[in-house]
This record gives sequence, structure tokens and C-alpha cells, in this order.
Amino acid sequence: MLCHHQGCPINISQLSQSLGIESRTTSHYLNLLVDLMLVRKLQPWQSNHGKRLAKSPKVYVRDSGIVHALLNIQDKEALLSHPVLGQSWECFVIENILSSSPPDIIPYFYRSSGGAEIDLILYLPGVEIWAIEIKRSSQPKLERGFYSACDDILPHKKYVIYPGNDVYRIAQDIEVMPLRECIERLNQLVI
Repeated sequence: MLCHHQGCPINISQLSQSLGIESRTTSHYLNLLVDLMLVRKLQPWQSNHGKRLAKSPKVYVRDSGIVHALLNIQDKEALLSHPVLGQSWECFVIENILSSSPPDIIPYFYRSSGGAEIDLILYLPGVEIWAIEIKRSSQPKLERGFYSACDDILPHKKYVIYPGNDVYRIAQDIEVMPLRECIERLNQLVI
């Protein structure tokens, strides 16, 4: 079930109802999967701006290969035409970024009721905030919601991670880059 909801905010009540078990049991099993490092709960960014923000964590099955196997995706061609492709790429990027991040970094996502969204926020305590949007496109384009979310959280850096090889700017303060470049920049941080 979690594979079908890859990268989505989790609703324990709905999940419990679908599984036919109590919410407390579902919550316990989900926490066990998190403790076993099979699932990641990405917490929502909370601020005091009076905006209605998402309160439920996003849930990711941490290994994209397991997701593909459980969804019976046999090969690359099947994956490229499957609806989970974007969420699978998002999870892959998030897992690689977080496994390469200094231990003090706190990850979040941002989603408002109005549709403003940032896939990954890296909070570097006492240093800065990075807003990272993840796009599975060779020519990524940002939605208006990204700009609106950035106006709310005021990040120091704004990045778009895509599957290409080049680093370039799509705005004066927004860089598009491959995953490896983002990881290299994280490795250069001194916290």
C-alpha cells in the first residue's frame, strides 16, 4: 500500500481502513518500518505565518528498487510509463541527499492548502535554509507554488535537482543541477 502512496502525506485513518486494522496498529507498524530504515517519514515545515500548512508527514519507501518490485515494474520501459516514476525519482534524490548530508541537517517538506509546495527543505541550524525542488525532466520548469512557498520560508539557496548533467540558472537566485552537484555542495558545508 505504501508504494502506491510513495511521497504522499500519510493519512493513518484511511490507511487503517483500507487494511482493515486499527489506526493504532497501523501507526505502530509504520513506526516499525521507519525504525528498520525501510520507510522515511519526512516531516512538514511548520511556521507561525498563520498559513494552513500540511500537518501529516510524507512517507517514502526508502529503496526505489523495492517500490518497483512491489509494483511489479519489470524494466526501464515499464518504469518510464508508470505513474510512480516522478515519486520514485523524488525518493531516490531525497535519500541520496540525506545520506550525504551532515548529521545536523534537519529535512522537511512544505505544502500549503493553497498548493504552494517545496519537495525538500534542508534546515542547517544556525547557518541557512535550502529549498530543493525535484523534477524528473530534462528541462525542468517551476510551478508558481514553489515561488510562493519560497516567499514564506525565505531560503538562502534555491535548487532544482534534475536527471541532466549541466548546472545552470533559471532565475538569478535559482540553480538547476544534477544530484551529484548538490551532494558535492553538501559535502563542502561546515556546520
